Amino acid sequence: MKPEAVVEKRKDKIPYEYYKKEFSKQSIASIEENTGISFDKEKNVFNIKLLTDYYEVAYPDGEVTGPTPNTKYALKTLLLRYLIHAQGTKPSGRMIHYRDVPDGNIYYSNFYGRCLLRLAKTFKKDPDLLASALESIGGISIDKADISYEVPFINNVNLYVLYWRGDDEFPPATQILFSDNVQYYFTAEDLAFVGDTLNDYVLQFLLSKTKV
Repeated sequence: MKPEAVVEKRKDKIPYEYYKKEFSKQSIASIEENTGISFDKEKNVFNIKLLTDYYEVAYPDGEVTGPTPNTKYALKTLLLRYLIHAQGTKPSGRMIHYRDVPDGNIYYSNFYGRCLLRLAKTFKKDPDLLASALESIGGISIDKADISYEVPFINNVNLYVLYWRGDDEFPPATQILFSDNVQYYFTAEDLAFVGDTLNDYVLQFLLSKTKV
């Protein structure tokens, strides 16, 4: 592993360890009420469905186990923050922009580069693969752009992925919108990791289709 990768991994582990401690202060009943996710008393874990995968969060120690042994610390931290900060608010079906989230204007340039620009570049050569990728993670087609899908991200939180094909004058463009209750589960900073996670999942699909 490269030295910079080791440093990055250590940096991501610090908040994960912090939120494990914060998670242990929450009650099982409040987490169940605020997330709608049931606690498995036999295994002492919360089973969380994120996109198409299930993750186990042990209570009270907060250890997160994913479908593969190399789940990123950033994703583990995101799941813990969701369980800690969820307020139980249901989506109304309305979409909101990243800028509509508190502090979204402050972090928008980071979100644009990490999430929107990355998504546009990934599928620039074959946009139709994006449709297949979104369907593979539970996306449902909607009529909002050249390619557009509503994607259930985690319980009570949906994403709306919109893609416009480029032409000779304009490059491809993407937009990720959120269900209007998202601020009751994630902060603007969290949503950059939400976008990262979406990109990671659709990239995995793309790589599976382009392997020689």
